Amino acid sequence: MAHVEGSWEPAPLMEVVRLFRELAAPWWVGGGHAVELAVGRSWREHADVDIGLLRRDQHATRRMLAGWDCHVADPPGTLRPWPVGETLPARAHDVWVREHAGGPWRFQLMLDESDGDEWVYRRDARIRRPLDSLTVTADGFRRLALEVQLLYKARGRRAKDEADFAEALPALTGAQRRWLDEALAVEHGAHPWRDRLDGRSARDG
Repeated sequence: MAHVEGSWEPAPLMEVVRLFRELAAPWWVGGGHAVELAVGRSWREHADVDIGLLRRDQHATRRMLAGWDCHVADPPGTLRPWPVGETLPARAHDVWVREHAGGPWRFQLMLDESDGDEWVYRRDARIRRPLDSLTVTADGFRRLALEVQLLYKARGRRAKDEADFAEALPALTGAQRRWLDEALAVEHGAHPWRDRLDGRSARDG
């Protein structure tokens, strides 16, 4: 994101995890950390820490972070304060968080959509899956399912996204490859990653 106030000094992942254990609503680790956790090793530095949650739990999350300085990307490319009690508009899904005004940004919140017991992909509502399959629990906390995180990364195809896909590809099961291939087909039609998801080296699953 360009033209915003302040620099980033991402908090250590486990510090953020400990903070969110106070939240009585579903949350999960996302972004590059989720990919590395799924693969089981690290291969690059991370510029931020992403925590995912459902839009319907935004107020509980903001109350839990009442002592933090939260700004929402609204409109995209700019930040504005997000006070406790405000319902964010549907267009807003990215929140930057820091301990106090003027300090470095420490982590991001990413709001996901849902419909009853289904997760709804915010970029294309045709792509859905049961909420209970959206995340994986390991090491005492949840992370976004690998194939879902890669779907989010597929649009930008930044250098780090390409690196994450290349490192994650061998770890995808056959079922995960099929889901991602189908989701890419729905959102993008043709996509370079689809040719690499043909399952020739995928594990059964």
